[in-house]
Amino acid sequence: MTPGHGSTVDGVLRRSARRTPARVAVEYRDRSWTYEELDTAVSRAASVLLGEGLSPGDRVGAYGHNSDAYLIAFLACARAGLVHVPVNQNLTGDDLAYLVGQSGSTLVLADPDLAARLPGETRALPLRDAGDSLLARLASAPAYDGPEPGAEDLVQLLYTSGTTALPKGAMMTHRALVHEYLSAITALDLGAGDRPVHALPLYHSAQTHVFLLPYLALGATNIILDAPDGDRLLDLIEAGRVDSLFAPPTVWIGLANRADFATRDLDGLRKAYYGASIMPVPVLERLRARLPHLAFYNCFGQSEIGPLATVLGPDEHEGRMDSCGRPVLFVDARVVDEDGKDVPDGTPGEVVYRSPQLCDGYWDKPEETEAAFRDGWFHSGDLAVRDADGYYTIVDRVKDVINSGGVLVASRQVEDALYTHDAVAEAAVIGLPDERWIEAVTAVVVPRGEVAEDELIAHVRERLTAFKAPKRVRFVDALPRNASGKILKRELRERFAGS
Repeated sequence: MTPGHGSTVDGVLRRSARRTPARVAVEYRDRSWTYEELDTAVSRAASVLLGEGLSPGDRVGAYGHNSDAYLIAFLACARAGLVHVPVNQNLTGDDLAYLVGQSGSTLVLADPDLAARLPGETRALPLRDAGDSLLARLASAPAYDGPEPGAEDLVQLLYTSGTTALPKGAMMTHRALVHEYLSAITALDLGAGDRPVHALPLYHSAQTHVFLLPYLALGATNIILDAPDGDRLLDLIEAGRVDSLFAPPTVWIGLANRADFATRDLDGLRKAYYGASIMPVPVLERLRARLPHLAFYNCFGQSEIGPLATVLGPDEHEGRMDSCGRPVLFVDARVVDEDGKDVPDGTPGEVVYRSPQLCDGYWDKPEETEAAFRDGWFHSGDLAVRDADGYYTIVDRVKDVINSGGVLVASRQVEDALYTHDAVAEAAVIGLPDERWIEAVTAVVVPRGEVAEDELIAHVRERLTAFKAPKRVRFVDALPRNASGKILKRELRERFAGS
């Protein structure tokens, strides 16, 4: 441990509190915290946690909804040298027990309405809304004045989304996340004068580590919402209280499909960030046509890299709407073949990364760590193409590419073609086992109005080579997604296998 360097997650807040103590840092419902008040609350919360018998390095689960208490708990863990384990608030049963057990969490900070879901032997402390909660105990707790953690100490186990396998805990150090914050600030043009709203779940890395913590580092005023409620978001924008919004494509699609989206006064919104899953190009085109003054940024990455890896800026969209941009400040990337050799520009291959933002491996999973970190590079599992100007376009997840009759088909290309049909609200394309084709290209569609299977297949055939068109279409009321908005294609393949 090397004290005094301050390259820690909680140090980000401490510096802002000294620089602008009276500025409002966070607003949540009817509560607000200045930077000085928030910094004091974090120190007191650190004392409360250590008073529960915890020691530096212990894992602490966080199982709660968005709130100021959730943020304070994360920063308190960082200050006390504890390892924060964010847990999806929607998890129950075996999925919840797996994360709590696999992480070895000694204590779980839980909102009271969620605590009953925890495994029976779990030791829990209420986050808020209870007399003995972490938030309630701040008033009488002393400020923590112990040693600060080192830059190489673990601060969080950031579990992967689990779209293709059981989630893995990416071991994030203070050093990795602080580097990622600076990458986010520079690539996304974040500023202290911005008025951001944080509506996505705080247990998800994109909302917390790409936006909330970098904005706290800058000294901005942050509004935290319980959820990405369309009415609330548009009201805040119209009132001039918000000018910066991050949302995954599923939320942007929901906003664009609202009846009042064309009539609300949204001119106050200056910066629009999208990411966490691939944005369909037709949807992006509709948004840009409705809001031509708005600066759009495409944010791409994954949990293991903090999670921001590449950004496509607002002045880079023309002619490359499907690109995820170029690597951010602290990320080096390549596109390689199965042997780890660079492929020529324009040729699909796997994206690999080298960066101080990277995790130190997967918690208690040495085999998975060895498989992902090879020859000094992290293998992402994303299939991409790099062009001569250094821009990356994600073709698919390696595991989602469809082998149809021996020819590889990228699901994203088929999905973009489907989204150009007015009757398609949402779409996901998967490969299903087929005796003739090996895998049959299958479209799973959430319809908007009446539309027939043959009509959609013909629509795609008009836009793509015939072998890429779906062999079949399945209609559903909704697509399964994780909390970050990523479509769970694994669940779709299981659901429709044999159909």
